[in-house]
Amino acid sequence: MINLTLLKRKFRKDNPRWVILMIDLFIVFACYAISNFIFNSIHEEYSTAMMLKKSLLVIFAYSIAFAIMRTYKGIIRQTGINDATKIFKTVWLAFMILAIPTIAIRYYIPKESVSGDFLRLSYIILFMHSFFTMVMLVAARVTYRSIYEMLFLPNRKNRNILIFGASRPGLVAYSLLREDRRVKNNVVAFVEDKVSRVGKRITGLRILYLEKIDQAYIDQFNISEVIIAVENNDPERLVQVTDHFHQLDLELKIMPNSRVMLNSGAKREIRPLKIEDLLGRKAIKIENPAIDGELDNKVIVITGAAGSIGGELARQISQRNYRHLILLDQAESPLYDLQQSLKATHPDRVKCIVGDVRDKLFLERIFKRYRPQMIFHAAAYKHVPLMEQNPYEAIWTNLIGSKNMADLSVAYGIQKFVMVSTDKAVNPTNVMGATKRAAEIYVNSCSSLGKTNFIVTRFGNVLGSNGSVIPLFEKQMEQGGPLTLTHEDITRYFMTIPEACLLVQEAGVMGHGGEIFVFDMGKSVKIIDLAKRMIKLKGYRYPEDIDIKIVGLRPGEKIFEELLANDENTQKTHHPKIMIAQVNREDIEEKCQLIEQLSRDITSIDKEEINDMQLVLQLKRIVPEFKSQNSIFQDLDEHLAEKNSAEA
Repeated sequence: MINLTLLKRKFRKDNPRWVILMIDLFIVFACYAISNFIFNSIHEEYSTAMMLKKSLLVIFAYSIAFAIMRTYKGIIRQTGINDATKIFKTVWLAFMILAIPTIAIRYYIPKESVSGDFLRLSYIILFMHSFFTMVMLVAARVTYRSIYEMLFLPNRKNRNILIFGASRPGLVAYSLLREDRRVKNNVVAFVEDKVSRVGKRITGLRILYLEKIDQAYIDQFNISEVIIAVENNDPERLVQVTDHFHQLDLELKIMPNSRVMLNSGAKREIRPLKIEDLLGRKAIKIENPAIDGELDNKVIVITGAAGSIGGELARQISQRNYRHLILLDQAESPLYDLQQSLKATHPDRVKCIVGDVRDKLFLERIFKRYRPQMIFHAAAYKHVPLMEQNPYEAIWTNLIGSKNMADLSVAYGIQKFVMVSTDKAVNPTNVMGATKRAAEIYVNSCSSLGKTNFIVTRFGNVLGSNGSVIPLFEKQMEQGGPLTLTHEDITRYFMTIPEACLLVQEAGVMGHGGEIFVFDMGKSVKIIDLAKRMIKLKGYRYPEDIDIKIVGLRPGEKIFEELLANDENTQKTHHPKIMIAQVNREDIEEKCQLIEQLSRDITSIDKEEINDMQLVLQLKRIVPEFKSQNSIFQDLDEHLAEKNSAEA
């Protein structure tokens, strides 16, 4: 009686590689003996003694092929299509090792000689043996794997799956599914939205048209999941595809395309579909070799390095050939996390410094010690409602902090200063946006003061950044909902963090001073639609499982964001998706004087005497287009309007 426990122990154990090699060589010998017997018995010339002698040559040749191809090194219980391909190559390598000398022997050595008779191999037997050996080596591994799965994975879940994408990524997804040990994946068919591919077959499976996949088909084959595997993950196309499958209550997953895996270092894996996959537009490619040249051997400072943009900038720039990278932020813990992530590969050239851009004396010590040549200024407060309640902090960090960095850049002759701004600086309706617009004005004005090129980049919301709407919705869903939305018509532009950081670097190359670069961000996204998609992606139903609650606009919040002010136009650049805003520069000297006055006031003010109304009034004089919405500062707009009317 078979001892099942002992058998399981044997199968679970990884046997020594020489044992696998010996088993493979035995299969080679057995297949040669069978091939020899079948062929020579027909011709009544079978000789066991001669077969054994010639088998030594065959085993020797296969030993060489096994050593070269290392087929015995694989873990047999994890045999897949790649192992079968390697066996195919190994067998035909051994065939050539035997066949080529045989041709020479048949030509030069007489058949009657003892050596000629021993070394002369039959082409037919060699070919027959190669075929049998290839089949048996694969069969042995498949049998071993099947027994292993029967013993250790008897209760594996069966899952019927569709793959959307009948091309190379679809084949890669098919291979990954077949290699999954935890679940027995049964791919029923491939699905396409391109009519030219429909009706054909791939890996023996039919390619079906997307519109033909309905509830009846899903029920017939008990489909539970769809894998999206296409080379061009166009968000607009993905939205159409996911909408179709969501109506059928199917779980959706995606495999990143080869470009994404190459650029981001992502693993070749199938992962759940994320809302980021469905937003915005086609990814904007920025592949400018001049970026490397611009940053080559430079001392670079990144402020706000612990934030979403600053952190990604640090990671991207750390892959380039800089001299030193100085990472500055007041947030100790996230800066420490960034330091640890870069420490292993860049221990000497990256310096993390805890400090505040509002402290000009501290900043001057940094400039004196490291003599930076390029500044990426990303430090800022960004949360609209919080800054509406704390205008003193917003002005000091966003405006005065930027002014400090700009002034020192002029004083120390920095080559380029690139400021990260926001679409909320356009026709601002809140304190945060107004402080960023005032910072844009001041930074732009510095271009005429020295040799430093001052450049501004302006873009919209960044997907997945700290405090953005997507992480908020995810937390609310974890708590059972509802998702809170400020207005049912609210829309936003979105871009990915890597795209934003590439834009900032591209601006650093492209800019010559005084420009504001804006990004063609495609269509704005309606946030209520985004919320509904997130609910579906998490497997919930709206509004049965998770509802959406309208809570009203927050102080200073816009319904629609803009990338250009009313009096701004754009100028094209060499990149079709990057433009230069033609900014109104009227009264810029007067505005800079007002900024200087505000700077003196805010740095000398007694904190117990802070008057938010007075500070915001000064800010409105600097940024006349700043009109507060849903805010206590709306009264100031009426006051200024009356004053201007009286002066007129």
